[in-house]
Amino acid sequence: MPKGYVIARAKVSNATQWAAYAAKASEAIRQYGGTPIVRGGQMTVGEGEGRARNIVIEFADFAAARAYVMSPEYAEARKLREGAGEIDIVVVEGV
Repeated sequence: MPKGYVIARAKVSNATQWAAYAAKASEAIRQYGGTPIVRGGQMTVGEGEGRARNIVIEFADFAAARAYVMSPEYAEARKLREGAGEIDIVVVEGV
């Protein structure tokens, strides 16, 4: 069965508030069996519009990745992030 991935691109405007969100989101990631494989670090925009912060989280399958993003635990983390930046998040199935 293919793995599932949560891919996010973020622009942070309030690092302190974002850190609180990240800590709470990390708890939910662990609870839903996710493993961060990209979290920040160096990046180069090869084409199109990029954002400085990029995140890829691996889950056992698409259903687990989607369950994390739609979970009440992650919703709590999202509330902490309000007004602290911009983020795009997608859930995708691996090959």
